[in-house]
Amino acid sequence: MIKKRSEVHLISVIACSLLLNAGAAFMWPLVTIYMHNYLHKSLTLAGMSLLLMSCFMMLGNYLGGKLFDKWSPYAATILSVSFSTIAIFILIFFHGWPIFTIMLLFVGFGDGACMTLFNAYAATIKSQSTRTIFNVLYIGTNLGVVIGTLLVGFLLKYGVSTVFTVGLVFYLALLVLTITMFNVDIDKREDNESITNDGVTKVNTRAIIAAICIVVLTVYLSYTLWESVISVHMTELGISFEKYSLLWTLNGLMIVFLQPFVNRIGERFKLSTQTYFGIFIFAIAFLGLIFAKNYTAFVIVMIVTTIGEMIGFPGVPAWIDNLSGPSERGKYQGIYNLFMSFGRAVGPLIGGFIIDFASYQYLFGFAAGIIIISLAALMIVNRVKQQSV
Repeated sequence: MIKKRSEVHLISVIACSLLLNAGAAFMWPLVTIYMHNYLHKSLTLAGMSLLLMSCFMMLGNYLGGKLFDKWSPYAATILSVSFSTIAIFILIFFHGWPIFTIMLLFVGFGDGACMTLFNAYAATIKSQSTRTIFNVLYIGTNLGVVIGTLLVGFLLKYGVSTVFTVGLVFYLALLVLTITMFNVDIDKREDNESITNDGVTKVNTRAIIAAICIVVLTVYLSYTLWESVISVHMTELGISFEKYSLLWTLNGLMIVFLQPFVNRIGERFKLSTQTYFGIFIFAIAFLGLIFAKNYTAFVIVMIVTTIGEMIGFPGVPAWIDNLSGPSERGKYQGIYNLFMSFGRAVGPLIGGFIIDFASYQYLFGFAAGIIIISLAALMIVNRVKQQSV
């Protein structure tokens, strides 16, 4: 019998986040290439498969939060990891059409629930500040993405079964770690603190959380443009796909090595101030894409984008946790992940639509505009709430 612990260790949450995102990173870049080049399906069908996967991930995000608050977090996490693990195992042997897309839905659902559950578990750690926890967790998440993305590119030439076999290793390790390290006592009682780190009462904070989630939606909607249409845009400018891939290596390495220094500086400011500044930089970077015509320009824009990402992104789940009580921790982390997944789902569709009827320049201006507008709305809502205290 697994011994129950008083608190989950931060290193366990980081390790699980790394394993989950490494395993998930096998799937996202694989879907379009595998369905189009190996299964000989249309790009439209591949896009619809990714959209369905995102929808099931959103369902997992939401249900993961509900199960954390209303059921057993431990059992819910084991069940969620098992969904993804079993689906990946089946894909090793059966990866034709339509079983491939059907299994993607199970992977999306399991991964979505896991993301919320691990975030909610991280928020229960009392030995360190919430900001520190989510900052370190963000490093682990991105390191997992870097590992997974690099491996899938190397392994695909050995066959898709090899890719899924290695992916299964990550999910099995995740399952073992979950079973052995996450049987902990979770205190879901409301605490007596009515003030968050930003001086806002926890009694009436739904408007702020809603505004934060709208920002998250616009940010990740725009972020997926880097993963989808920008690669096409760069190749149309005569820049090779290999050089485009190196931009993601640059992004991952910057986050892994520079995030700790950014975190130390960020601790001197409020979570809200850090979020405003970072996301504003992230938005401005899209304006730079309007004028980018050569590879050097794209490298500079990616550096600015990553700086904004490092400053603005990690503090968002920590800010939401500070605004939510223990009894609703899973719920609001679930909503945060749901809006993130929704942004990722609709981003490529909106991007393709604007390019078909306008241009890349309009698209990048649109991306910057919706982020800045949503960020301004968040600042106004947060300021009004603070003044009403």
